[in-house]
Amino acid sequence: MVVLKPILAASAALALFAVSPAAAQNYPNRTITIVVPFAQGGLTDVPVRMFASIMQERIGVPVVVENKTGGSGSVGASHVLRADPDGYTLHANAVADTQNLHYIKIPYNAVEDFAHIGKIVEGPPLVLIIDAKLPHKTLAELVAAAKANPEKYSFGSSGPASSPVIALHQLNAAAGTQIQDVPYRGSGQAAASVVTGAIQGTFTFYSSAKPLVDAGQVRALAVAGPHRIADWPNVPTMEEAGFKGFNHNGFVGLAAPAKTPPQAIAFLSKALNEAVHTDLFKTRMGALGMTVAPAAENTPANFKAFMAASTERQRELAKLSTASAKPPQK
Repeated sequence: MVVLKPILAASAALALFAVSPAAAQNYPNRTITIVVPFAQGGLTDVPVRMFASIMQERIGVPVVVENKTGGSGSVGASHVLRADPDGYTLHANAVADTQNLHYIKIPYNAVEDFAHIGKIVEGPPLVLIIDAKLPHKTLAELVAAAKANPEKYSFGSSGPASSPVIALHQLNAAAGTQIQDVPYRGSGQAAASVVTGAIQGTFTFYSSAKPLVDAGQVRALAVAGPHRIADWPNVPTMEEAGFKGFNHNGFVGLAAPAKTPPQAIAFLSKALNEAVHTDLFKTRMGALGMTVAPAAENTPANFKAFMAASTERQRELAKLSTASAKPPQK
């Protein structure tokens, strides 16, 4: 018996190893969890929940969404990376994954430590809004006033590693202004403070700005993205207003731990594109200023390349943020 124990143990180990490929081929056969690293109801959470609902109907297994917030998205991402790489715990990644590395300490590489599957949505873009009670009708007028009164103007942001503050620092560097950053717990709170006059303006995402602009409570001066917004044909892009390089489009993607089986990644890529190209999904997301990438382009390889390029671009923007955040020399 003593001699047989090691043999039996080795046989059991080999048997367990042997079923792994079969398990991968049978994927999925139980609940898939998508971890959203931001709060429920936010710009990452909303498209993921709708996508999960549609995908669940199409693939025949439950797809649940779990919010794990904190650390500018790093708490949720870290949770996914601690999970088994079997395709059943996924990460809803977003623009924060391309930014965090340059501002805060995170225990992972957002490009190499994940198997990237594809984009769920692209957008919405950031827009620059100001208090509607201010007299400025153009970005040029705002910049001139901010230069003439450097201590009078402040913009809200949603923290040090967020698109609104990065865009503000980029504007300060390009325009020679000293608009101050006032951090809030979220871009929605910052936009609400523009309405009350507590701050003069903010960069916020289109979906947060639209109801305030429509109500006449704030004024949109520019779109910090590559194109004008169809609903706002008279609002120029930042480049049209004289400031190049302001391409601050949001996105939401889907990723898994790096060693997830290729069969699972291929299945999820196909299921993702089928779900997001339904008329229902595209219509609902369009109302939020979000679009869907063409299926032929929305591949795991292309999404990883996008994440790598975006992370490098954020490295350059971080240099501007560091310079802008320094107090002016006397």
